[in-house]
Amino acid sequence: MRALLQRVLRGHVAVNGEIISKINKGYVILLGVGKNDTEKDADSLASKILDLRLFPDGEKENHLSIRDVGGELLVVSQFTLYGDVRKGRRPSFDQAMPGPEAKKLYEFFVERLRKSGLTVATGVFGAMMEVELVNWGPYTIWIETP
Repeated sequence: MRALLQRVLRGHVAVNGEIISKINKGYVILLGVGKNDTEKDADSLASKILDLRLFPDGEKENHLSIRDVGGELLVVSQFTLYGDVRKGRRPSFDQAMPGPEAKKLYEFFVERLRKSGLTVATGVFGAMMEVELVNWGPYTIWIETP
């Protein structure tokens, strides 16, 4: 799995111009599911994200986790994270998991985050979405499993 995580002051997702979900301080997570990914990968990635220390405590940067600050998460499916542009002029998505299977792992990942008790919002899997966010830092982290 691949996640592009951005620490944000706020973010939202719109479909057809209508905001369907939004968060305040926390993470916007763009999530790609690879064709060989498993529930174990999703569980590992969720645990890593929940325990990363990317928030300041007033004195030190990178001292508190999202759990510590009671942050919110917005998870948006993004198969294009598996786009390969090494050959030709169009991306190949051969390494991305097909939609129905990917949706199951995406939902498993989201549910794993929700078990933390934090607010978890989502986009609409497979939809054309508009994602808007205010990156706080800017702070962007790339995480990949295994």
